[in-house]
Amino acid sequence: MPRKEFSLRNFGSLPNMITLGRLILAPVIIAMIASGRWMEACVAFVVAGVSDALDGWLAKTFDLRTDIGAVLDPIADKTLLVSIYVALGVSQAIPPALAILVVSRDLMIVGGVIVAWLVDNPVEIRPLFVSKVNTAAQLAFAALVLASKAFGFALGASFTVAVYGVAALTLASLGAYLAPWFRHMRL
Repeated sequence: MPRKEFSLRNFGSLPNMITLGRLILAPVIIAMIASGRWMEACVAFVVAGVSDALDGWLAKTFDLRTDIGAVLDPIADKTLLVSIYVALGVSQAIPPALAILVVSRDLMIVGGVIVAWLVDNPVEIRPLFVSKVNTAAQLAFAALVLASKAFGFALGASFTVAVYGVAALTLASLGAYLAPWFRHMRL
């Protein structure tokens, strides 16, 4: 019997399993924030962030991309990001207005795609550079807030600067998606 060689291709669903794990972590992190378990929430958030990098690296490096992974990965990312901002806003760790802005941006973009589809005028959504910068800033800010709560250090004036920076990037990203959508829909 021929010996089967080890190949990561034998683990084709591994990136998808990691993505599902990240999706499952979102409500766990929310529960930790709600119960004031900041250290655990911070660690789980870091694990989720590492898992996002890991599943993407595995899928690209070992050509393990799948159609379900292409759908699940952004869902897991948005679920994690939106839920973290809602939990941080409700717990007053960040201004609730910032949480509302972050969530509203995603709802408006998804809503625009659904409306375009419903009126039989589908719009193609591609990740934009400003959107990638916005997501990175949102994730970094959430991690910073979680770390400050977990390790008990004050953010001082940098907190206010970060809040306004994330808000500005969120609005810029929303505008970058809505302007072409309005043109596409001929509004």
